[in-house]
Amino acid sequence: MSPSGASSPNLSYLEQTVSLLSSVAAYMRLPALVSTGVAAVLTTLLYFKQKALIYPSHMPPNARTNVPRPSQFGIKDFEELVIPTNDGEKLSAFYIRAPKGGRNSKCTILMFHGNAGNIGHRLPIARLLINYIGCNVFMLEYRGYGLSTGEPDEKGITLDAQTALDYLRNRAETSNHKLIVYGQSLGGAVSIKLVSKNQQAGDIVGLILENTFLSMRSLIPSVIPPAKYLTMLCHQVWPSETILPSITEVPILFLSGLQDEIVPPSHMRRLYELATTPTKIWKALPGGDHNSSVLEEGYFEEISEFVSNVAGDEKS
Repeated sequence: MSPSGASSPNLSYLEQTVSLLSSVAAYMRLPALVSTGVAAVLTTLLYFKQKALIYPSHMPPNARTNVPRPSQFGIKDFEELVIPTNDGEKLSAFYIRAPKGGRNSKCTILMFHGNAGNIGHRLPIARLLINYIGCNVFMLEYRGYGLSTGEPDEKGITLDAQTALDYLRNRAETSNHKLIVYGQSLGGAVSIKLVSKNQQAGDIVGLILENTFLSMRSLIPSVIPPAKYLTMLCHQVWPSETILPSITEVPILFLSGLQDEIVPPSHMRRLYELATTPTKIWKALPGGDHNSSVLEEGYFEEISEFVSNVAGDEKS
């Protein structure tokens, strides 16, 4: 059954997620600063406060302590995990199993979320990936988000992503699974870095990118227009535009909300043009904004077709 337009708990849960995340999206769109001290203010913000701006892990309120659990969304077969990193942090994660014997039950989606909220806020998306597409889903919480320890930054989150992949590769249940890396917004930049470094092993069979950016420096002019001449002060770079062309072994699906008010859709289009992998697919979502693209008709159908093509419909 197609998820598009279905009058079911799936749609209701997704709408709740979109509403929650949209309520904090304005955090990324700072008002233009107009004063004689604008340069000093922007310089301070960009250099000393950029981690707080880029990684608002406390948004929405209580996001560091109130993490919805899979059981709240009718998900029964799951594990709540704590995974250690090599630098001493402890990362919260959910591993959610697909129905046994399903068409994609030997495929696991490694899911990286955007820069606000926590993994619990994305459970309605995971629920559809499990029930409609039939994949297992592994949801990692970055350091400094949700119940994970530490403070977020580019170096640390990059290590967190590698920790998640290594965990799946070493876990008996998933060591032989085909893996698909799926990133939304900031999670897209995380995913690009991870896949570029791990594509040779052959277990990553697909990469899904939704509403992500060329680089953090490229994004600043649209988020903070007065700061367009100060982008070099940004030390959280996430240089996807230079890394993505190195991915040559993994098919990529690009999901672009054309009404995105945070990341200009031109960023996604340019990433698509820069991709050198033999298989790249473009899916425009005409009414989708930064957080509502998951509600657009064809969103999950496109993912389902992509998964079938890259992972196959194998019975366990």
